[in-house]
Amino acid sequence: MPDAPVLGATKKVKLDESAFGARFSGPLVHQSVRAEQAARRRGTAATKTRGKVSGGGAKPWRQKGTGRARAGSSRSPIWTGGGTVFGPQPRSYTFKVNRKEQRAALRSALSLHAERGSIAILDASIFSAPKTSQAFDLLEDWKIPTGQVSPTLVVLEPQESSAALSFRNIKRVAVLTAESVGVADLLGAASLVISEPALAALTARTGPPRKAKEAKA
Repeated sequence: MPDAPVLGATKKVKLDESAFGARFSGPLVHQSVRAEQAARRRGTAATKTRGKVSGGGAKPWRQKGTGRARAGSSRSPIWTGGGTVFGPQPRSYTFKVNRKEQRAALRSALSLHAERGSIAILDASIFSAPKTSQAFDLLEDWKIPTGQVSPTLVVLEPQESSAALSFRNIKRVAVLTAESVGVADLLGAASLVISEPALAALTARTGPPRKAKEAKA
């Protein structure tokens, strides 16, 4: 069963086997990361068609006899200052990934951290008040196999505000709640620090424990 050390202590915490001991699924992780990044796109890029550009209501010159090409509007797409043809319009980039796939991708990302030993547990109760130096010392004292602690993702619960304020000012450290953590956030972090309440919430997001038949399969 995978485990993780507690920052500032010598004990270790056992991690849920179904959430932190799953096999890595590259295609599902890739699909989930694409979906999360696409959902973050605002999709507000817009261009004006010839019908939206001001002016151009009158015919620039008569149809025949001038020696110039026929023109019906100065806002034609072939004119300078004219409208745009087939330009971007406001749209949504989101696409659906079903819940079972999302949970499997989340398990893969968490299991990757557990496998390489880049996950640690934080006792957020030691922060009676925000103190960045204390949070920095905890990260400095933590030695992971790769030797690289940053970039670090700290996952806390909303009520653990003192710990959140302590970590958020450290360079290359991101603080998120367990509900807002995505697969892309987990993969983008070299190390993961998580409080015990947040650990329970994040484990619950991976879905119910697999049945015996599914585990054997």
